[in-house]
Amino acid sequence: MSHQTFADLGVSQPVSAALAQRDIESPFAVQRLVVPDALEGHDVLAKSPTGSGKTLAFLIPIVERLQRGDAAPSALILAPTRELAGQIADEAYDIAKVRGLQVAVAYGGVGIHQQAKKARTAHILVATPGRLLDLMERGAVKLDNVQILVLDEADRMLDMGFRPDVDRIVSTTPRDRQTLFFSATLGGEAGRLADVYTNNPKRHEHVPTVAKIKQIEHRFLPVAHEDKLDTLVETLRDGERDLTLVFVRTKRGADRLVKRLDRSGIESVSIHGDKSQNQRERALARFEAGKVDVLVATDVAARGIDVSGVSHVINFDAPEDHEGYVHRTGRTGRAGNDGVAITFVLGEQEKDMGKIADALGLAHGFTVAKPEVQGRPGGPNGRNRNRNRNRSGRQRSRAA
Repeated sequence: MSHQTFADLGVSQPVSAALAQRDIESPFAVQRLVVPDALEGHDVLAKSPTGSGKTLAFLIPIVERLQRGDAAPSALILAPTRELAGQIADEAYDIAKVRGLQVAVAYGGVGIHQQAKKARTAHILVATPGRLLDLMERGAVKLDNVQILVLDEADRMLDMGFRPDVDRIVSTTPRDRQTLFFSATLGGEAGRLADVYTNNPKRHEHVPTVAKIKQIEHRFLPVAHEDKLDTLVETLRDGERDLTLVFVRTKRGADRLVKRLDRSGIESVSIHGDKSQNQRERALARFEAGKVDVLVATDVAARGIDVSGVSHVINFDAPEDHEGYVHRTGRTGRAGNDGVAITFVLGEQEKDMGKIADALGLAHGFTVAKPEVQGRPGGPNGRNRNRNRNRSGRQRSRAA
């Protein structure tokens, strides 16, 4: 079905053309599943991970179903993090424009007055729960006219303690709205939330996790603590890599590593929870544009980040569990492109990392051999053959 077009799904010519202008012509699997039902007005429950194309799976039906004359906001998209909200809005602008629709984004950490002004007139409002409640309490936004409600990364919103805020927000929207619910899991509390918010939904599960993990080249590199920096520098000097995301455990560790890399002649930027929103946005923009090709991040700060062109993910500090490993390594190998995941493993971490590798079906690639027999991480076997294509014209399946 790779030859299927958006027009085949019922997408209009103007929106299809706007997508084609960005070299997006063939829908991803989750889009093929969700878009037809959403276009028909059905509520949808979709189990789909970040990086699968789910952002366009809900944005396309929104821009198709809304009209220029509809009251604002006609569609509300709730996202758990500022980064994800900003990326969804960025993704929406081009296709909304061809339908004469306005897009606004609202999140904390920046001035509220300009956001309030834009939110009053936007057909599509993308917001984090806390900032949206602030706008509602100021009387800047009313949700009486919401026709379509999207909860993106609903499980993440629950993990972050947003359930009370989301309940308050949803209770003020019309009962006859259309609800599109996206989550990495539809079990437990996320499943119960989905049952409450949706009405006779169409359910779709797109779970490429295992297959996707195995499409990425995984390397577990035993290192001594005193050799970690030198090994990282050697890896980053490999000419075959493109954008590279380096994960560390702590905020302090992220800043310290950027300084150490700078002393080694490698420019990098960092994002973590102690950075201001403007600092995080500037760092991410420089990385996404390729002005700096190394981004050092903590797990929490990287939630929702989906940057096209990441050829390598390096776990400078090993993840705590297999879910953390999946979250980190899922930043590469997007949209069918090649990806390399490299994990530095200290001697005392071999047992725990072996368990993670085994749980993900990667035990065959996990060894405790000396570093030099591993080969250079990112060498010929790890090169991103699609790296030049990956910089532009790819679907940016932005999600959190």
